[in-house]
Amino acid sequence: MKKVLLLTAAVALAAPLMGCNSPGERAAGGAVIGGLGGAGIGALASGGSTGATLAGAAVGAASGAVVGAATAPPQRCAKWGYDYYGNRTCVAFYNY
Repeated sequence: MKKVLLLTAAVALAAPLMGCNSPGERAAGGAVIGGLGGAGIGALASGGSTGATLAGAAVGAASGAVVGAATAPPQRCAKWGYDYYGNRTCVAFYNY
């Protein structure tokens, strides 16, 4: 139980280090962090029951993915170009 708590604390402390990514990358990162946190909370709340741990991981991963994708900043175009069909498209994004 102490290992689960330590792992959950380590993941929670590493969360602010995730930098700005695309919405898909933020959703994936949020799912990982949410799944680990949910598994830790489920394990602590149930005393290590497998079902509650898996349920906590599933709920945490789903909510982490939604929150991660929703909080991604909009990408701003740094350079415009044209595709094969002559449509204007962004070829480079600001990296901040």
